[in-house]
Amino acid sequence: MDELDLLKKDWKKNENQFPKISEKEIYSMLHKKSSSIVKWIFIISVLEIILWSAISFFTTDDKSNKMLEIYHIKTILDVIMVINYGVIVFFIYLFYKNFRSIDATDNVKSLMKNILRTRKTVQYYIWYNLAIMAITFIIVLTGTIKYDNRFTQIAHQVSGSDKNLVFWIFLTGISLVFLVVFLVVFWLFYRLIYGFLLRRLHKNYEELKKIDL
Repeated sequence: MDELDLLKKDWKKNENQFPKISEKEIYSMLHKKSSSIVKWIFIISVLEIILWSAISFFTTDDKSNKMLEIYHIKTILDVIMVINYGVIVFFIYLFYKNFRSIDATDNVKSLMKNILRTRKTVQYYIWYNLAIMAITFIIVLTGTIKYDNRFTQIAHQVSGSDKNLVFWIFLTGISLVFLVVFLVVFWLFYRLIYGFLLRRLHKNYEELKKIDL
């Protein structure tokens, strides 16, 4: 039993004697816990962009850049990367703004409203990341299939229109399966990181609804 549950148990025992004080104490605890959770969401988002930036920095070299140029996708990927960093920085700003809003909240209804806003922001952030990963994957796959000599040679070796069609259907199917697996893995990654915090935030929201009633 955590500290909040103990306080609620004590509140029920003494609700006839100290209802207002106990209610304020529970609200104060929920406020503090919610503020801490949103602060961690902000911190994790900052650490995440640092991590991906470091991975990009250490995995990018002249050889990989030359390969992207051969596939004719370097320019579009550079544009996507710039836009992506801009959008992520915007989300980080929203996380920070949500944290400041919750930290400065002084009533139950406003805290509940800010918690809902924070949960939606995190959900949008997760779906955005999955979407940008899918778009990037499709661009890289398209460039690879179109300009990689190995795929071209295999396509030329397949004789007959029926076999050629089967080859491209098979290749498309394998690519889609890989894409789905790729996205599911990252979805689970985000659920693991942010899902735990969102569940705790939702629990606080449900407790606040009881106070508000």
